[in-house]
Amino acid sequence: MPDYVPTNAASSGVKLDKKTLKSIAARSDRPGLIYLALWLGSLCMTGALVYLTLGTFWMWPAMFVHGIFLCVPTYSMSHETAHGTAFRTRWLNEVVLWISSLIYMEEPLHRRYTHTSHHTFTWWAEKDAQFPFDTPMGLSGWIAEITGFGLLRAHVKTFWLLATKQYTDIMRSCTPEPEFPKMTRNARIMLAIYAAIAAAPFFGIWWPVWLIVIPRVLGAPVMLLFTLIQHVELQENSPSILESTRSFRTNWLAKFLYMNMNNHVEHHLYPNVPFHALPDLAEAVKDQVPEPDPGFFRSNWEVLLVTARRSLGLSTKAPSIRQAPHMITEGGPMQKFARRTM
Repeated sequence: MPDYVPTNAASSGVKLDKKTLKSIAARSDRPGLIYLALWLGSLCMTGALVYLTLGTFWMWPAMFVHGIFLCVPTYSMSHETAHGTAFRTRWLNEVVLWISSLIYMEEPLHRRYTHTSHHTFTWWAEKDAQFPFDTPMGLSGWIAEITGFGLLRAHVKTFWLLATKQYTDIMRSCTPEPEFPKMTRNARIMLAIYAAIAAAPFFGIWWPVWLIVIPRVLGAPVMLLFTLIQHVELQENSPSILESTRSFRTNWLAKFLYMNMNNHVEHHLYPNVPFHALPDLAEAVKDQVPEPDPGFFRSNWEVLLVTARRSLGLSTKAPSIRQAPHMITEGGPMQKFARRTM
């Protein structure tokens, strides 16, 4: 394995003058509060759609739409608050981290520290604590990832380990020791909340099922399509974010749901820049980074084609998305280069 250096702008050869970076990275409560208001307003509208269609066929597409507006921003907000950049006020950031992580289904401090590892060791096998799938990815891996089975398996296992104080080596590698009792407490509280939600229908309380549980299941694949293309098919064990990470073009709605994380190369170069300033950061470094890949749908379609062709032993060259050179083969049996850490 090559020698390791922390993955960031410096390791990637990207430069931005301190004055510009300081201006872009300035934190404020206002953008986060506006986002929260818009998001909660959207959830009220999609939730009302679910309520109005209950008992009809249309409740299923309504729950799917509600699930998208529930899942994708929940992931995005949990991610942003794990960085501590969603709000300038610390307690507000921590409250939103806890609630969004509850819906995303990951203990919040585990979310924070493993994600710190992900930025420090971006896409380094056995070092990155958020390496979510074996690579290269075949069709079975794509299905496990997109259905949410892989993520759910990882989260359930993590909850159990934290709740029973069975801290793993990878947890200890990225988490300060004093944080473990807090993580155990949080995991037990969250498991109790999930148990209460599961028991609610037995007491005639069905609204959590219609507004949270089923939409969470239906919306998860869309959330995971966003997260999958962050690093899939790119170079593992590289010091350069430009080789390991993907940005992609998309429309205003996806940018809202994803909190501008389509600028993912830029986010990994300067992870302290808040979500609302990522478009400005992208503009500032555009001459130093690769062109963004095609839109959300095109990029995911090409990933699906590549994984299917790889599983069939066919050529794995994608039409337009970026790929690491060793991901492109003319065919033959698939060989694993790296194993997941989640």
